[in-house]
Amino acid sequence: MNYSKEFVRLDKSIHDRVTFDCGEAELNEFIQRHAARHMDAGVSTTMVMPAIDPSPNGKYPICAFYTIAPSSIERESLPDSLRKELPYYPVPVFLIAQMAVHSDCQGLSLGKITLVKALEYLLNINKHMSAYAIIVDCLNEGVEKFYSKYGFEILEYKANRPRMFIPMRVVEQLF
Repeated sequence: MNYSKEFVRLDKSIHDRVTFDCGEAELNEFIQRHAARHMDAGVSTTMVMPAIDPSPNGKYPICAFYTIAPSSIERESLPDSLRKELPYYPVPVFLIAQMAVHSDCQGLSLGKITLVKALEYLLNINKHMSAYAIIVDCLNEGVEKFYSKYGFEILEYKANRPRMFIPMRVVEQLF
């Protein structure tokens, strides 16, 4: 599947959500059933990297996507060394709520590209609405290893899944 070089906002009228399959049922269900509704409700934004060529149905398959949302964490969940500089109320963060690459596009470094684009997007938002960090909730050990490779650290465990973070000041240094 040949993919576009740009991420665009999910548009259910032109993007083929139904055929997306990354090998993880939870992520497939999210893009197929929930992403557009969450955008309509104003709780998150999903950006997709569409294929260059449309499917027979006239819609463009999704090669990769990420979903972001505002969130907050408790100050106490951060390491002591970072906690000192923060206020005593919930700390604003950005959440990469979902991120996946279609199985036909895996092995082409699209995971890394998708993460970089998500970080760039959030860095741009941070210029207008500050957040302390970016957090991700990992589905499995492979996902945890992926994010660790790019500087994310364990914050805590939620529902037996690792929640990881990277401070925005680190992201700023990356770009």
